[in-house]
Amino acid sequence: MQLPQHIGIIMDGNGRWAKQKKMPVSYGHKCGADAIQTLIEESDKLGIKYITAYTFSTENWKRPKNEVNYLMSLLQEFLNDTSGRLEKSNIRIRFIGSRDKLKKSMIKSMEKIEKISEHKSGLNFIIALNYGARQEITDAVKNICNDVCSKKLDINSINENLIKEYLYTKDIPDPDLIIRPSGEQRLSNFLLYQASYSELWFSDILWPDFTIEHLKKAINDFNKRKRRFGGRSDES
Repeated sequence: MQLPQHIGIIMDGNGRWAKQKKMPVSYGHKCGADAIQTLIEESDKLGIKYITAYTFSTENWKRPKNEVNYLMSLLQEFLNDTSGRLEKSNIRIRFIGSRDKLKKSMIKSMEKIEKISEHKSGLNFIIALNYGARQEITDAVKNICNDVCSKKLDINSINENLIKEYLYTKDIPDPDLIIRPSGEQRLSNFLLYQASYSELWFSDILWPDFTIEHLKKAINDFNKRKRRFGGRSDES
């Protein structure tokens, strides 16, 4: 089985899963957090190099205040727990997204985790927190414009490779495979620039039920596809 170098995951379906169980939405989010923690540990054993998980989007702030507050507290709990687990694992953790709106205590935890794990050589677990692809591209355009105006950058040097250097993911390879469970079939503002040639895999499984076996199935399906990157294969 050939492993994709980078897998993006849109974790979706926590609320519906909880509703099916006649439980509050918060319970679904808690079980969803447990699911990604387990999946990351199993993925590291499998030998995957990069996984980016869509944890909290720039649009998620529009959700009910009590749900947002719970998600933030759950994320903080996740960060606290992860900090302890890092000593026993070889997983590197990184964050992408805007740090505006995040509490200083959360930013401090994020910086601590990135520092502790920066020399780890196993799986790179990238947490997309307060992330939106349109915001990422907007920020990149602003920064490029600033550098052109200050003469740090020649406008004629702007190309695709340079633009990538201004994205949150500048030193992370583009995703080969993007997985979205829960029955929805859209990217929802996730890695729009980077996903130009990503293979997409959709499933009706609600996120808290997603396991390493589902991930392996997605990878098996990925291996059956012919990636042309805009070119023509010998069979076409």
